[in-house]
Amino acid sequence: MSELPVELKYAPSHEWARLDSDGTVVIGITDHAQEALGDVVYVELPEVGAEVDAGAEIAVVESVKAASDIYSPVTGEVMEVNPALEEEPETVNYSPYADGWFFRIKPSNPDELDDMLDVDRYRMTIENE
Repeated sequence: MSELPVELKYAPSHEWARLDSDGTVVIGITDHAQEALGDVVYVELPEVGAEVDAGAEIAVVESVKAASDIYSPVTGEVMEVNPALEEEPETVNYSPYADGWFFRIKPSNPDELDDMLDVDRYRMTIENE
């Protein structure tokens, strides 16, 4: 199993979230998720300015094996999407926690991050799949 960054929060649906110093939340998918998907060939990202609710479908990632919905772990406004994923969606495969991030949200309720899993609880989740 790959290393899981301890500073991130995790969703049972395999998204990760990082609260940045500017108050925005960066979201991507875990290494576990990209491994299960296989080679990523396309990422459909949300529109900048879109409002999203926690738990709502917000993006889609497609691989040679399957397509998977991506869910927002927080309620808020999409402030930025990762432009690199349009030209190089495979970035998700080799850099899921850094260059392969999906989008950034300005949360309306940052406390929603407290509902996510810490690294130990997420590790137990994937070990029990």
